[in-house]
Amino acid sequence: MPAPVIRPYRPEDRGAVFDICMRTAEAGGDARGSYRDQDLLPNIFAAPYTELEPDLAFVLDGGAGPVGYVLGTSDTPRFVREFRRTWLPVVADRHPLPAGEPTTPDEVMTALLHRPERMLVPEVADYPAHLHIDLLPDYQGRGHGRALLTELFAALAGAGAARVHLAMVTANTAARAFYDRMGFHEIPVADPGPLTYLGRATS
Repeated sequence: MPAPVIRPYRPEDRGAVFDICMRTAEAGGDARGSYRDQDLLPNIFAAPYTELEPDLAFVLDGGAGPVGYVLGTSDTPRFVREFRRTWLPVVADRHPLPAGEPTTPDEVMTALLHRPERMLVPEVADYPAHLHIDLLPDYQGRGHGRALLTELFAALAGAGAARVHLAMVTANTAARAFYDRMGFHEIPVADPGPLTYLGRATS
């Protein structure tokens, strides 16, 4: 098998990226059995980045297509505005806002989709860029995550973003150990819910 290579995202990667997103969305594990709508999480956490920030979307190609990806934005406030203005209208009919208080996993995540302003966390304002990274299990622990982040950091720095943050599920201790090795530090947030916020410089 050829060694995996990092390359820019292509439109034909969409299906693989959606699959990777679902197979790693349950605190790093497989979320496909937890959600009825298999496009919902990718339409929140993957597709808007490939559509709105294609220059900051990279995949790890295992030879037969993507086996991991890193996606980001250099300017979270701008991204939130574009998410509401141009992305949400594309997917709102596919994922209508639930009536009343969300009660199922799908309804909880759909409510997040319709509230992109949740990404505007005051405590991380000094870290204007943010990112999402996911790798299939067979490709974890082999240096590919570090290589993907290094690629994105360079692109973010080139786009003028000096600092980047991410939000991770606190229960995902393996991911936290990885981010610690990558030089991220915790950013205290007043009401983080089930998330931990981490940040670092892009160079």
